Amino acid sequence: MQLEEFLDEVRDRGEYRSRDEAEHVSTAVLWVLATRITPEEADDLAGRLPAPLDEALHLERGRPESFDLEEFLWRVAEQTGARPRTAQWDACAVLSTVADAVPGGRVDDLLSRLPTRYAELFGRTGPPAGSPQAGTPQAASSEQT
Repeated sequence: MQLEEFLDEVRDRGEYRSRDEAEHVSTAVLWVLATRITPEEADDLAGRLPAPLDEALHLERGRPESFDLEEFLWRVAEQTGARPRTAQWDACAVLSTVADAVPGGRVDDLLSRLPTRYAELFGRTGPPAGSPQAGTPQAASSEQT
């Protein structure tokens, strides 16, 4: 997916006024995601997104931080200057576009390493194929990470 197409999709989904706003929100959401996933996962995802959006996934950092969906949304809100409820809208607009731009197996692989509630941000309704089903002790413990 080319940059213009990606940003047009985010703009439509997020109902943003401008391409610049869609790009700002996209960069913020991807930056927060990069703090949550491994550098290898971030590099793989970056390789599938158009420049300059891919740069938001390349951080100078060590190990990924472990935080739940609420903390993810709080961090997105902090980056965009929005309220947490708006941050959820923003994250869904960007990450559902990512899910459409990246081959499904890659997104499922990424989601299998995140708490199950992250799937809704990517436009997925249930746990990805091969991941523990919601309600199992393993899935419940992954919600804490």
